[in-house]
Amino acid sequence: MISRSLSVLAVAALLAALPALAQQDDAWLRKVNSYWDAQDTKFRDPARTPLLPADQGTFNMLDRYMPDERYRVTCKFIPRQGEDFGMPSTGSKRPIYRSMGVLTFMIDSTSYKLTVYQNRDAAKDARYANHLFVPFTDLTNGETTYGGGRYIDLIGPLDGTVVLDFNLAYNPLCAYGGSYNCPIPPKENHLNVAIKAGVKAWDH
Repeated sequence: MISRSLSVLAVAALLAALPALAQQDDAWLRKVNSYWDAQDTKFRDPARTPLLPADQGTFNMLDRYMPDERYRVTCKFIPRQGEDFGMPSTGSKRPIYRSMGVLTFMIDSTSYKLTVYQNRDAAKDARYANHLFVPFTDLTNGETTYGGGRYIDLIGPLDGTVVLDFNLAYNPLCAYGGSYNCPIPPKENHLNVAIKAGVKAWDH
C-alpha cells in the first residue's frame, strides 16, 4: 500500500513539473529561433552580408537543421591554458590563438571532447576579451554541412559546467565565397559523430 502511494505521488510530482519543463523548452526554442532570425537578417543586409553580389538577390534564409535538444549538451569544462600558436586558415594568415581548456560531454552514451580557444588579438579589445571560440568538424561535413567544419561561440569566463548548443553552430565566412581568412578546425576538434544540428551547407 505504501509503495503504491509513493508511485502515485511520484506521478503527481512529474505531472506538476511538466508545465515548468515545457516553459524551459519553449524559452530555449525561442532563443535558437531568435539567433537564426538575426543571422538571416544580417545576411539580407547588403552592408553586412558575407554573400557574393550574385547570391544576395535570391537569398531567403540559411538552410539549417530543425532544433534538436539532443545536441544541446551539458559539458564539464577543464581549464588548461596552452601556448599561443598560429591556427591554420584558408588564407595566407595564421591568426594567433591559445587553447583555454577542454569541454567533455556525452552524445548517445558516447563521450566526446572539444578544445576551447581564444583569439589573442581579439582579446586585447575589451569588447571581445571574454569571447571564446569552438571550431569543430564532424561526420556531416561534405555531406549536409560545409566541408571545412563549423564554429560555435562561447562567452567566458567558463566555470566547471558549460552548456554547448550545437543548434547554434554556424559556418565560416568562407562557406559563402569571397576572400576570407577562416580558421581551420584543429584535428583535435574532430567529432566522430554526425552533428545534425545548426546550419547546413550553403547551396548556391
